[in-house]
Amino acid sequence: MSDAFGLDLTFGAACGEAGTTFRFWAPAHQQVRLDIRDGEPVAMERSADGWFTTTLPVPAGARYRFQLPDGLTVPDPASRFQDGDIHGWSVVVDPRAYRWRAAAWKGRPWHEAVVYELHVGAFGGFKGVAEALPRLAELGITAVQLMPINDVPGARNWGYDGVLPYAPDEAFGTPEELKALIDRAHELGLMMMLDVVYNHFGPDGNYIGSYAPTFFREDLHTPWGGAIDFRLPEVRAFFTENALYWLMEYRFDGLRFDAVHAISESDWIDEMAATVHAAVEPGRHVHLVLENEHNEQSHLAGDVDAQWNDDFHHVIHVLLTGEREGYYEDYAEDTAGKLARTLAEGFVYQGEPSPHLDGKRRGTPSGHLATTSFVSFLQNHDQIGNRAFGDRLTTLAPAKGVEAATAALLLIPHVPMIFMGEEVASETPFLFFTDHQGELADAVREGRRKEFSKFAAFAGAEVPDPNAPKTFEASIPKPHPERAEARSALFKTLLTLRAAEIAPRIPGARSDGAEAVGPKAAVARWTLGDGARLTLALNLDDKAVKIAGLAGPLLFESDLGASDSARAGELPAFTTIALLETAA
Repeated sequence: MSDAFGLDLTFGAACGEAGTTFRFWAPAHQQVRLDIRDGEPVAMERSADGWFTTTLPVPAGARYRFQLPDGLTVPDPASRFQDGDIHGWSVVVDPRAYRWRAAAWKGRPWHEAVVYELHVGAFGGFKGVAEALPRLAELGITAVQLMPINDVPGARNWGYDGVLPYAPDEAFGTPEELKALIDRAHELGLMMMLDVVYNHFGPDGNYIGSYAPTFFREDLHTPWGGAIDFRLPEVRAFFTENALYWLMEYRFDGLRFDAVHAISESDWIDEMAATVHAAVEPGRHVHLVLENEHNEQSHLAGDVDAQWNDDFHHVIHVLLTGEREGYYEDYAEDTAGKLARTLAEGFVYQGEPSPHLDGKRRGTPSGHLATTSFVSFLQNHDQIGNRAFGDRLTTLAPAKGVEAATAALLLIPHVPMIFMGEEVASETPFLFFTDHQGELADAVREGRRKEFSKFAAFAGAEVPDPNAPKTFEASIPKPHPERAEARSALFKTLLTLRAAEIAPRIPGARSDGAEAVGPKAAVARWTLGDGARLTLALNLDDKAVKIAGLAGPLLFESDLGASDSARAGELPAFTTIALLETAA
């Protein structure tokens, strides 16, 4: 088997024996020059459909950009790396120069996934993440998901302001360092996943409109501007090839697609997923996960593995914090009943009217889906970072309640996701941070403060400046000085149990229903794939509740003796109990 990987792209610069071939789609122009640093600009040959091509004897490492007729120079939209940030020079990269140590890695099946979401910058770049991998593997994590790494303005950003989706941001490291990170993960038995953004480009450095304005629609807008026009074959190819690029050239094991509800031509999702699965090597596990706030399950019938389950988070959050503002109002009534529904069927909203959306119906039926169709979580970058002060659940809820909810998350047969710092009870915020300049920096700062001015909880408070370096620095997770050790031990205990007793039995698992048993409590049951029966009782109230006595061999209890109380008909406060009766 080869130990070198590369993908031949329709777009961009490709190294070959005859030199480097450059391809650039600029249908708005009749002439384009290729500008090589320290060389003379070269006229490119135009095809009838707006493709410009030329081949030059330049090596990997050469710096280049494209010069438009009005003199504007632009980076390659498919740049594999940048020298000088998003406005700088694109770099010719030979993807096959890197020799993979774990070239034979085939991945892991999806039912084994325990996902750990992190921001690369908060770990000190690709090298810093690599250094953290042994600790995460020891904890029981099986998949590390990077927030977007595509090139963004400046050195600090969540990653969703990207404009060059093929270029790892130089603030994190080089392409070779990213590959070394993924290689190291595979050596440790860890999957690596990547968050990708195909629904919009960032506000700074998006030059595509200057040479391919039809890339965007004028008749349809998103919160970020004109919608990307997925009706065009060139647009579809640009993003489909990007997905393949990360999976085939960088050997990521899966992708999380940001906010696909903002992609108007949703058939592209299924087309892309089918293309991906047709392209990957036989026997290799590759996983595709969507964020889709509409709770649409249609894509999950095909080649997409799962969707983020915001409903699970929202229910738990309301139960633990009592918050009711914003979208949490949808979970303010019959919250325990909604807890039971998300445990049993994944989505809470499956077509019911949403109070937050002024009665508009949200969601589609999901009870028939596999339990692994749902990536559930207590925290993630959005749910923390989209708060004015980036508050973590650890600062908003009782520690015992967070621990009980954590136990439920890690023992149910959904795919659990952990946000960086949860495993050490971190209380540091995860704030919204950027590194914009000038008027854009001012607009982002004021827009952020205006956004939260209508919330009572933030009235009169100074929302942190996203562009201040200290805002990013404050967002780096730190272990809780008193609870970190115990919280890590809890995670390790739960993930050891999951790996030994739950995960191998998940394929073929089905819900046997769930019911509310108190104001903040529910009991859920599943028949697992081998016939074993899993019962989970969860009480997020600070008071015990009366229940029908539980029966079955004990798998886990939050506190010693809690299961005895539950068998006798009382579920203690802030408690999770899991019972597992294996098939004869």
